[in-house]
Amino acid sequence: MGGCARWLWYHRNYIITVGAPLALLPLPLVSATSEARCGYAVLLMALYWCTECLPLAVTAMLPVVLFPMMGIMPAGQVSIEYLKDTNMLFIGGMLVAIAVEQWNLHKRIALRVLLLVGVRPALLMMGFMMVTSFLSMWISNTATTAMMLPISHAVLLQLRATELRAERHDLRAEDNNAFELETSAPKQEVTEEKRPDATQDDAMGQEPQQETSRTLAEEDYERLSKGMSLCVCYSANIGGTATLTGTTPNLILKGQIDKLFPGNNNAINFASWFGFAFPNMVLMLVLSWIWLQFMFLGFNLRHTFGCGASSERDREAYAVMKEEYRKLGRMKFAEGAVLTVFVLLVLLWFTRDPGFIDGWATVLFNMNFVSDGTVAVFMSLLFFIIPSRLPRWGSYGWDDTGKAIKAPATLLNWQMVHKRMPWNIVLLLGGGYALATGSEVSGLSTWLGESLAPLEKIPAYAIALLLSLLVATFTECSSNVATTTLFLPILASMAITIKIHPLYVMLPCTIAASLAFMLPVASAPNAIAFSFGNLKVMDMVKAGFMLNIIGILTINIGINTWGFAMFDMGTFPQWANVSLP
Repeated sequence: MGGCARWLWYHRNYIITVGAPLALLPLPLVSATSEARCGYAVLLMALYWCTECLPLAVTAMLPVVLFPMMGIMPAGQVSIEYLKDTNMLFIGGMLVAIAVEQWNLHKRIALRVLLLVGVRPALLMMGFMMVTSFLSMWISNTATTAMMLPISHAVLLQLRATELRAERHDLRAEDNNAFELETSAPKQEVTEEKRPDATQDDAMGQEPQQETSRTLAEEDYERLSKGMSLCVCYSANIGGTATLTGTTPNLILKGQIDKLFPGNNNAINFASWFGFAFPNMVLMLVLSWIWLQFMFLGFNLRHTFGCGASSERDREAYAVMKEEYRKLGRMKFAEGAVLTVFVLLVLLWFTRDPGFIDGWATVLFNMNFVSDGTVAVFMSLLFFIIPSRLPRWGSYGWDDTGKAIKAPATLLNWQMVHKRMPWNIVLLLGGGYALATGSEVSGLSTWLGESLAPLEKIPAYAIALLLSLLVATFTECSSNVATTTLFLPILASMAITIKIHPLYVMLPCTIAASLAFMLPVASAPNAIAFSFGNLKVMDMVKAGFMLNIIGILTINIGINTWGFAMFDMGTFPQWANVSLP
């Protein structure tokens, strides 16, 4: 029996891949409607995505096969969905991230901030969370975690080594003091018979104390190591929610809103997303730091914040980070060029359509023609034009021997991009848009919306809270990309049916899809931290459960306060008053 179960488990991907289409086949055969045919495709893709029996990107291409064969959409229309403006925004953002990583600009920023923060345990944890969340706003959560964990590990090793040296020094000092007291005591006070017994009793009393002290120090170090590993992976997940390009679910929301509600007046752009999500990220980060501080370090403020003179171990750990920073050398021309392009890109994103005044896209161009994707691609093209170093003008063109000097390489080349660009995400985004369009055309979205009509009797804030809780739970065992791709079209149909602002449910659920804190398999940063930080599954479950609650509460506080005012959530917008086919 055990051998059979193992065989089934080893061959589960083949079994699901072949068995799922056959098991779901009665649905389109019994109900020969376009809704049922589209439902068959949606259920099959959902099952494939959740079990990952096929690569996620391969599953995302199924609409190209299923929709034309089932008479839902022509193949040409399905294929067009795979390269939308949001895909261009993703590609442009990733090119910037690749350039930042290529020239180690992210490491320089990280070490500089950590040197400013200090090495006391609580401040060190705060510093790592701040840096990791900031970097994950612009580069991938996985790359940020993979870079920050070795730095944190090196600092912790130095802290531990310094602690052990201090313990050995203290023990030697105690032995010297005991020897001095023994030699200076009058001989008549200690008889020859009692001296060996007294010395033996002192030694026996010191050994358990030393062992207990060493055990407590090991436990403290283990807790600090676990807390630091978790704070890095959690803050990477949290930081990715702050910008539109920070993580893929954010881009999926923008693409779905633009697809389902074409007249949305650019409701979701880089500036509006940042205005809502950044304060939410800061609030979530602070509360998460307090929880991790309590769970792994306690609330001994004098010890964790260092209210007093710095110790030897603090100075040595600080020296480790300073040495790592020194190895980077002076800022090179390439780093400065990448930083300049990056800052200009962010400024152009913010000022394209700030909302309270006309942006540069409105003043200089037709605003409907220029998008955030336009800006991202334009600025990222500069990486293929700007040289990685300035030419030596004194001998420009030829060296001392008269030979021609080769032109310096540009900041990026296609080989770098091809190696690091996650092309599978482009297909995942396209598969989500194709799925949403097929649901509209077939009438499946309308049917789902009408089925959810009884929810109209529930208060809107309760609906948002329950749905974000559902999505946060679902994303623990499924990809956040698959989760948002499956849920957002359904939520849009529900919002139209019960006449609430679509963003009131779609926005919190999109961010909730990034709250994957409880399991190592829930996200790539979690998996990296689990393999790196000597963690147990229960460590992640206990810490992550409370962080899920914190995240859901902060999202719903945000959507009912500043988000409510920003997006005018109190009214059903005119642009959402559409009839899905």
